[in-house]
Amino acid sequence: MHFDGLRGRSALVTGASGTIGGAIAKSLAEHGVKVVVHYRHNLDSAQSLVDEIDGNGGHSGLVQGDISTVNGATDVVEQAMGFSGGLDILVNNAGITKDGLLARMSETDWDSVIDTNLKSTYMVSRAVLRPMLKARFGRIINISSVSGLMGNAGQVNYSAAKAGIIGFTKALAREVASRGVTVNAVAPGFIDSPMARDVGDNVMQKILETIPIGRLGSPEEIAGWVSMLASESGEYVTGQVVVVDGGLSM
Repeated sequence: MHFDGLRGRSALVTGASGTIGGAIAKSLAEHGVKVVVHYRHNLDSAQSLVDEIDGNGGHSGLVQGDISTVNGATDVVEQAMGFSGGLDILVNNAGITKDGLLARMSETDWDSVIDTNLKSTYMVSRAVLRPMLKARFGRIINISSVSGLMGNAGQVNYSAAKAGIIGFTKALAREVASRGVTVNAVAPGFIDSPMARDVGDNVMQKILETIPIGRLGSPEEIAGWVSMLASESGEYVTGQVVVVDGGLSM
């Protein structure tokens, strides 16, 4: 599917070395967006993504950093803007899981998930906001999760972070709508990925039984919604949560 108004724009995708982040970066690049690929640890995967985008005629750059800290987020955004000449689109996709029941969850596992998933969204959004407001144009798209809508046993930290992203999205959308900046969230359900395929056939069958459509979503289906929200088609959409979960949360 093609979306207008993206060619010549620039974007930063955080956590782009992962399955969903990589699909988002490739989708934006296919629409003519200059994409900055952010990673924290997985250089090989991030470099492979950049090579693929550039090999297909796109234009991408690579930036590394810990975006859960002030200095790290500021540095990543400055590098991204230096490469792309500005930032029109921010996709806050970086995220991790440290699953476990609350009764046995360590403070470290709580803090690391909140910082990587939620605090980084605040940090990077704040860093890009001033130039977006000055330009009177911007698209901020935050990747949440159905876990933030429904909760998920064994994921109180992840669910709290993803629910926080939804509240953050709605509040920031109200703050910046009059200045030409839209803020939306996409909430994936169970998405086909190496991690999902490792759960085993019995567990996978139980997962599929909870999804009315009866299959996992694809990373490309998430990426398509991100590209739509960043395009002219999403110009009148802000403060919304697009749930892409095959009916799981309805």
